[in-house]
Amino acid sequence: MPKLIFVNLPVTDLKRSIAFYEAVGAKLNPQFTDETAACMVFSETIHVMLLTHAKYRQFTAKPIADAHATSGVLLCLSAEGRAEVDATVERAGGAGGRKDPGQLQDYGFMYGRSFEDPDGHHWEVMWMDLEAAQQAMAKS
Repeated sequence: MPKLIFVNLPVTDLKRSIAFYEAVGAKLNPQFTDETAACMVFSETIHVMLLTHAKYRQFTAKPIADAHATSGVLLCLSAEGRAEVDATVERAGGAGGRKDPGQLQDYGFMYGRSFEDPDGHHWEVMWMDLEAAQQAMAKS
């Protein structure tokens, strides 16, 4: 069985966050969802757990960071191509997120953009032509 990742994010409005993550391509897994948490599935191995602040506090005694004001993590999802990168960021903006808080990255063999969810969590979306990237790295 491949290793799975569960990214746990504190959210201020669980219903709004579920709608946002559905808009950017995640699917709700009702088996691990209740009024305090929602499991959003991006792939067989990538899951995002949206946790109300009360639920999140059950796992840590540390204060919950305001992701609008501080950065604790940059999350990155791969895409199948440039068009998927652009479409994902556009859907994020249309669903209440902030488009392109970081700079567009275009290196020819790699292309990336970013968005923030309504709680300020920063996501990168990137596409890379692995063969072209390896060739570029070999030349340098």
